Amino acid sequence: MSWQAIGIFDSGVGGLTVLREIFRALPQEDTIYFGDTARVPYGTKSPETVARYAHEITSFLVRRDIKLLVVACNTASAVALNGLKRQFPIPVVGVIEPGARRAVEVSRSGRIGVIGTAATIKSSAYTRAIKRLNPGAEVLTRSCPLFVPLAEEGWTDNEVARLTARNYLLELKEAGVDTLVLGCTHYPLLKPVIAETMGSDVTLVDSAEETARTVAAILAKKDLLRPAAEKGNHHYFVSDIPAGFIRVGNRFLGGRLGDVYQVNLDNDGEEC
Repeated sequence: MSWQAIGIFDSGVGGLTVLREIFRALPQEDTIYFGDTARVPYGTKSPETVARYAHEITSFLVRRDIKLLVVACNTASAVALNGLKRQFPIPVVGVIEPGARRAVEVSRSGRIGVIGTAATIKSSAYTRAIKRLNPGAEVLTRSCPLFVPLAEEGWTDNEVARLTARNYLLELKEAGVDTLVLGCTHYPLLKPVIAETMGSDVTLVDSAEETARTVAAILAKKDLLRPAAEKGNHHYFVSDIPAGFIRVGNRFLGGRLGDVYQVNLDNDGEEC
């Protein structure tokens, strides 16, 4: 039904950049966001554990009658997406395929760079997705682990951020990539510094923006969009105390974060 909410989950706050793009693309839609702050990060966990977490959170959101699920976590998208699509009767969208698709569309040379956390790069999920779409593409990858704490600390426009970006990205720039995929949901906060480092000849692909476009297209195709005149309501749940999530989340969303509720997934999502 069109009045149902869009569900979004991530291991923590990073998925709020995806939520922000959904706000922009679909301001009429209700959303329910779940941040698994008690068990972050997912990148250090086994694929089996991440898949179990993803199933628990999806069950929680489906009980709240969502019409579409966004897995706004690169690690969970890499290891759990296909299982969720099989197990639940709603559309399920990850962040990897939309970013990969856009990169293939805009790359002129087929030489595409991907940056992400160590876990995402190690999974080769973006490389596989890009190669499926363009077998002749040359994909160069680089993990940029310090970008996450810089984004959460708000250090996105200072000399520390610039030095870190130059250190991480120089190799990709010298290799001549013409497109760079921001393969972590924290990285859009560093987009100006990344763009400055890579130069104007390199197109940045923001997976958050592309995921929001994909969500809008699916809902339109299935006739599940709310009327454009409506104004969406937004609800936030976390699995640990909300204070840290609120502090960082306000930065990610530009101060628009509402009430945040802690829930215990072991007790069927009972609020704490």
